[in-house]
Amino acid sequence: MARYGQVFKDRAVARVLPPSSATVEAVAQEIGIGADTLERWRSEALSKPAGARVWTAAARFDAVVTAAALDEAGKSAWCRANGLYLHELTHWRQSATEALAKPEEARASPLQTKQQRRRIKELERELHRKDRALAETAALLVLSKKVAAIFNTGEDA
Repeated sequence: MARYGQVFKDRAVARVLPPSSATVEAVAQEIGIGADTLERWRSEALSKPAGARVWTAAARFDAVVTAAALDEAGKSAWCRANGLYLHELTHWRQSATEALAKPEEARASPLQTKQQRRRIKELERELHRKDRALAETAALLVLSKKVAAIFNTGEDA
């Protein structure tokens, strides 16, 4: 009997629950499990409180798009029907807006990239120099211990 992790189960169930609402049979066939197993996972998820359900990123985006066309009363009714709080939907909308609003600012400019590459090369050179110095010091220490061991054994005898 195969055992599946909780994350796998949550993702499969999220595709069956609203707003995605794919059929149990289609999702079960796609991910390679039995429809009865997926149905059992779905009923277990529905028995949990609504806030404990897992929404995939695509499902959250679909929820934001769907709710955007509704007025306040419609949004509240839609949220109740799908087990959400209005503030969660607002937070998801804000996150999506922030993610889509500033793609240029998130990317480094060519000048910054060039400066960062130069800095990385300097740091790598310094690291290589320090590695060589450390190896040389270790070799000198080993040699000095060998010399001390050779001369000390001759005096004790």
